[in-house]
Amino acid sequence: MRKSCLAFAQSRRDLLMGALLLCSGGVPLAGLARPALPRASAWHDWDDFAQQFLQADGRVLANDEQQTHSEAQSYALMFALIANDRLRFEQIVRWTEDNLCAGDMTARLPAWLWGRQDSGQWGVLDSNAASDADLWIAYALIEAGRLWNVRRYRVLGKVLAARILKEETAQLPGLGLALLPGPQGFTLEAGRRWRLNPSYLPIQQFRWLAQATQDAAWEQLCVSSQRILIDSAPRGFAPDWVQYVVGQGLVPDHEGDQQARGGYNAIRVYLWVGTLDAQDPARAPLLQALMPMVRRVAELGYPPEYVDSISGVVQGAAGGGFSAALLPLLQAARAQDALTAQQGYLQAHPPGVDAYYGQCLRLWGQGWMEGAYRFAHDGRLIVPWKDEAL
Repeated sequence: MRKSCLAFAQSRRDLLMGALLLCSGGVPLAGLARPALPRASAWHDWDDFAQQFLQADGRVLANDEQQTHSEAQSYALMFALIANDRLRFEQIVRWTEDNLCAGDMTARLPAWLWGRQDSGQWGVLDSNAASDADLWIAYALIEAGRLWNVRRYRVLGKVLAARILKEETAQLPGLGLALLPGPQGFTLEAGRRWRLNPSYLPIQQFRWLAQATQDAAWEQLCVSSQRILIDSAPRGFAPDWVQYVVGQGLVPDHEGDQQARGGYNAIRVYLWVGTLDAQDPARAPLLQALMPMVRRVAELGYPPEYVDSISGVVQGAAGGGFSAALLPLLQAARAQDALTAQQGYLQAHPPGVDAYYGQCLRLWGQGWMEGAYRFAHDGRLIVPWKDEAL
């Protein structure tokens, strides 16, 4: 592995904040814009996102170094599926498999980082995988197979899901089966200490994967993930990273540069919890655990960029992408005044058109508010074009 665990985490955070350079064809060319893709869906926000970030071959560009990471591919797959955009979905699948999986997604997990190598060639920069991206890819494939009745997608998604269980989970004494952020670099002391990322744990994913694959291991992940999400936020503020230590449980992660703060990773914890179905048994305890964040946003009137998960001290004001990510949680918590305020903040501080991560958060959060998608109580995806009630 080319990066240590800490460097991996830092690099992924930096990528989330990067801006896009325009490209043409399969290899970026400075100053040349690629031809516009035709509008293919009924979700115009997705079409705008694709016009800005998605190349014609299915590669998503997410930073100013013209790199691609598996998270970007996984989100684009979900957005294309939600939009009923089968052409772009297939392009994204093909590029991901051909370039991040060496041509065979059944044989290996997607590499998390792809770009220009030291030799000047374009290819994989770090072959380690990122489990959050792998999960969304598996989920998107399985749901595409179900909603579009494409057997190949269903099979590919289930094979990938099985590989995630095999390579990206571990039995943590006192906690049970838990999701690791990747196959390598997150077991810090064999059999004693692990580094985890709470934002990698959307409960709805595990619920549906348990149903779709008939593998009880996913139910075990539901249980451990709920505990990680609650115990890692003792004051109601999710951290970007946390450690699990045998005999101590979840403890602050003071090894990274974030020093137990929650920021660009943790914002997704509130997003995933907010989009849980009202009948999901994890929703009520998770909402209760995160109510301090709801109250803090209501008091401030803006989304904090960072919150110390131990002290609750806030640092900086984030952009409108963070507001978008918080909308489902604020609605679920029935914090109407705060919800209205954040909708206004999003309008006043929209993510830049070239701000990849902010635009992703906007599509997730605002798309949910507008009814573009829902997650059912069992975790399956509900979309209006399938004539399922939202």
